[in-house]
Amino acid sequence: MGGPNGPSFAREVHTVTRRVVVTGIGAVTPLGNKHELWEHVLTGVSGAGPITHFDASDFPVRIACEVKNFDPTNYMEKKEARRMDRFCQFAVAAAREALADSSLEITPGNAARIGVLVGSGIGGISTLEDQARVLLEKGAERVSPFFVPMLIPDMASGMIAILTGAKGPNSCTVTACATGTHALGDAFRIVARGDADVMLAGGAEAAICPLGISGFIAARALSTRNSEPQKASRPFDQQRDGFVMGEGACVLVVESLEHALARGAHIYGELAGYGATSDAYHITMPAPEGEGAQRAMREAMRDAGVEPHDIQYINAHGTSTQYNDKYESQAIRGVFGPYADSLAVSSTKALTGHLLGAAGAVEAAICLMALENQIAPGTYNYEFPDPECDLDYVPNQARPMELTYVMSNSFGFGGHNGVLVMKRWEEQP
Repeated sequence: MGGPNGPSFAREVHTVTRRVVVTGIGAVTPLGNKHELWEHVLTGVSGAGPITHFDASDFPVRIACEVKNFDPTNYMEKKEARRMDRFCQFAVAAAREALADSSLEITPGNAARIGVLVGSGIGGISTLEDQARVLLEKGAERVSPFFVPMLIPDMASGMIAILTGAKGPNSCTVTACATGTHALGDAFRIVARGDADVMLAGGAEAAICPLGISGFIAARALSTRNSEPQKASRPFDQQRDGFVMGEGACVLVVESLEHALARGAHIYGELAGYGATSDAYHITMPAPEGEGAQRAMREAMRDAGVEPHDIQYINAHGTSTQYNDKYESQAIRGVFGPYADSLAVSSTKALTGHLLGAAGAVEAAICLMALENQIAPGTYNYEFPDPECDLDYVPNQARPMELTYVMSNSFGFGGHNGVLVMKRWEEQP
């Protein structure tokens, strides 16, 4: 139809809302791959230790949760690996593992309906550090032609698509420590509205380098418990003194339920709700009493169509920093009221460290495995209760329990809040 000023071009708006499930998990973490991650989360094995990526002997922080024995050539050609920053190598490896776990083959016939949304909070900071040194020591003509592609955070999504052939929606989320959760939430929405049948979604990070560690030291965010690295990350514990830097990647195969059932895929669980808000408060500190976090949790439950009493477990952001743990605990009380005392709440960062932009994806994967196995992970290194953190943090031991709905929280510098609600999958009659 045309109007008085000529033809109109009404944009088609997708209103379809499809159920969305997770059918594959790929993980590269300080605790190992998907299977090792879950095993160590249950047994309380920490990934923390002395920094080996560089000589940190003169640094006030000398510990981190590094990925061990990673060989990128197990996932890509050596030439390709040399043109990628470590964070991007992690992302490609996790994506390949997720596809294999899901038994999903990308072909010319389905490629346009399979997309990628993998984010990074920082991107190629090691490449930036290296090439800045080259510039200063050898001059501009010696800077690598691959410097920019290796640096930019969106190259993880780009390389996954290039190497797998996925031609659907392709994007990158950069929201600091909320990145992984926002990437999954946005992928969930893309599949739910019918813009893709499958999305490879998650986060990747590799910031354990002199510049990355120095930046967080300057922000007074890292633990200095160098003599006890495995006890340094202690979420909600009164003696917490900062987080332990982690690295790695996690990618999930996010798929419409109809598509998953049609190909007989194994289903880990259902993505049921997503909430995203802004604190609009401070560049690093969360809003008092977790005001923005409260709104994100409420929005995620509204999106999932559930009430507070429907949630049994929360995988908390729980960074082991003073204000985050305090305000997140207050936020949970603000949302759940008296029922907060019946919730199991834990932070698996005590074992994995804080993977920054990859944290939300790793923790979503843990939540899905918790749903599948009906076990709530524990909060390890919880020894000295803090009166200002007064919830049931599942101290020091995983807890078998009935889980139908679980929640995963992620909060990032800049006031970015992301929350996912996931539901247990039960076979259809």
